[in-house]
Amino acid sequence: MADQDLIREPFGALQGVKILSTGTLIAGPFAAELAAEMGAEVIQVERTKTGDRGWRQFGPMLPAQAGLAPVSTVWAQERRNMFCVTLDPTTPKGREIFLKLAARAEIWMENAKAGTWDKWGLDDATVRGVNPRLVITHVSGFGQDGDPEFRSRPSYDYIGQAMGGIMDQTGFPDPSPPTRGAPWLGDYIAALFSLWSSLAGLTYARATGKGQSIDLAQYEAIHRLLGGTMIEYFERGLIRHRSGNKAQDFQPGDTFQCRDGWVAVAALAGEPYDNLLRALGLEPTDERWQRARTAVDSPDGLEFDRRLREWSAGLEVSEVVKRLNQMKVACAAVLDARGMAEHPQYRARGVHVEWDDRVAGRLRGIGAVPRFSLTPGRIFRGSVPVGYDNQRVYRDLLGLAEAEIERLKHDNVI
Repeated sequence: MADQDLIREPFGALQGVKILSTGTLIAGPFAAELAAEMGAEVIQVERTKTGDRGWRQFGPMLPAQAGLAPVSTVWAQERRNMFCVTLDPTTPKGREIFLKLAARAEIWMENAKAGTWDKWGLDDATVRGVNPRLVITHVSGFGQDGDPEFRSRPSYDYIGQAMGGIMDQTGFPDPSPPTRGAPWLGDYIAALFSLWSSLAGLTYARATGKGQSIDLAQYEAIHRLLGGTMIEYFERGLIRHRSGNKAQDFQPGDTFQCRDGWVAVAALAGEPYDNLLRALGLEPTDERWQRARTAVDSPDGLEFDRRLREWSAGLEVSEVVKRLNQMKVACAAVLDARGMAEHPQYRARGVHVEWDDRVAGRLRGIGAVPRFSLTPGRIFRGSVPVGYDNQRVYRDLLGLAEAEIERLKHDNVI
């Protein structure tokens, strides 16, 4: 083998970590890409010829450079720093190559339906036979076991949000419909669980030499974020439902309309709340307004809410944000893309960066998050065309001969 490392200049807190990613769309590959932003070496396996059709072609599209297909904006943002190859693991030769890739990886992330890789002769025992230290992270809609009916069901973001319980708590009360968390919140939640659990498994594997399998059901990852919802039900018989943006147990914790947009305001007990009362021309020592803070639906509570909305409606967003923050009341404008791009805090912290995309050219988008003081992440390459790294991985990394690579390509194995 001519080269054992794909990343020429190591960087980041995850440098040296080797990840094999075979997922499509969001949950699996996004977890791997986050690791890649922190220096992990990530090989992303896609379908032969077409690649990840669902995500590469998910609009809106950016115009491509000469001779290349247009690229999806979300693909360009979320497939950076990854080494993309094509492979058909359902073929005998494809399985052989896959096992070679797995043999040098520390983590394998996949998000197919439960049992898919078993059907292809690549069950966990077989894969771990070539690499006992391998951490295998399965992300699926409903898990690898449980009710047989659910194990084989298809699932996407909408389904996970509905079954996980977050959709019933997102949006405004009936008769308004339940609302999904956008964009694709359920998939991104699953991705974050996938990454932290994979790294937890890797910590154990490096300490003991023993790999293991992680079974992550998307609906369970979403369900885990519901706070005290289930204790409230099991212990008190209470069922939370949609309540809009308004906090249920105190105020203000809501969005308020101004002349030219919306602001979010949250003022807890003590000085922030008292200062907000002063901004509204109300006396903080008046028991009526102190009672209004927690008695949200009482006449006093409703009157406080009405006065705050009337006050904010007469001002511009910038005025409300400036006044309340000067009084130590938490307040922020509800920002759209333009607002975030032009916001001084985004600019001061360098949240948005530029990089070279192999398909669409020079792009600007979101950089690596969070920031590390000693081992910062970075973007060293953008997204690439289908099969862009086949030669580099199969020839330079695995040591396959040029003639064999051409034969595999002709046979649609890669």
